[in-house]
Amino acid sequence: MVEIEHLSKIYGTQNAVDDISFVAGKGEIVGFLGPNGAGKSTTMKIATGYLPPSAGTVRVAGYDVQTESLAVRREVGYLPEHNPLYLDMYVHEYLEFIGAVHGLRGPGLRNRVAELVRRVGLSREQNKQIGALSKGYRQRVGLAQALLHDPSVLILDEPTTGLDPNQIQEIRELIREVSHDKTVIFSTHILPEVTALCSRVIIISRGKLVADSPVAELAARAAGETVVRAEFEGPVDTARLARLPGVRSVEAGPGGLVSLRSAPDTDLRGAISRLAAQEGWVLLGLRQEQQSLEAVFGELTK
Repeated sequence: MVEIEHLSKIYGTQNAVDDISFVAGKGEIVGFLGPNGAGKSTTMKIATGYLPPSAGTVRVAGYDVQTESLAVRREVGYLPEHNPLYLDMYVHEYLEFIGAVHGLRGPGLRNRVAELVRRVGLSREQNKQIGALSKGYRQRVGLAQALLHDPSVLILDEPTTGLDPNQIQEIRELIREVSHDKTVIFSTHILPEVTALCSRVIIISRGKLVADSPVAELAARAAGETVVRAEFEGPVDTARLARLPGVRSVEAGPGGLVSLRSAPDTDLRGAISRLAAQEGWVLLGLRQEQQSLEAVFGELTK
């Protein structure tokens, strides 16, 4: 389990992480999303003990990352965004080295390395130097080292970067397989990957938590609305637009831009046109769109 309470990280005058709290439990695969610079990697680095927080508490498997950092590191498998590997070492040699760092020895170490090599699809590459591998295979090496000591918590920062579609599917299956008795937190910019793999999604933007919900709820939100973007020559009475039948909400943008949300399969464009004519508003354009998961993400992080 990972427990984060009122976590903040401040660099000078910038709040990279701004008072966020959430809990990720055993058996959960949690998608950790946000635009570049939102604070995802900083949060993950704090949870692994790599960075100290400015305020707040982080506990991993019951251990405090500040006062029990060695215990935390025994419980965490971490694949950072920029996968640091010893490029002059051979795959098998590197994994045995990492296993030894975690205290594995003798036949137990060799058997564990052989198992991970097979599970992450490195059998044909294990006798190559890491520097000779493609980016996708280097990601597999990074994932193998994160799993090597059988941690209770996996923290994966964009683990499928550089993989081809077949490799992505294989890594997804591996993450699903190991998640039954682990807590998995992983960040990605590939939203279909979230719906395919995660049970829950956490979204942060500019250091603040803006969403924490089951993926099914977020997907339902995406599928459950129709949005009409209306452009008028100047500002209009949005309260009058909000009273149109079927309108759920109205949001005024800059100038004469207005977004109206309604139930799916509802077409507000005729009613908007008639109201504009009645009120003498100059209507410059109307565009209707179905909400997508990408649109919900954009709405939450804009």
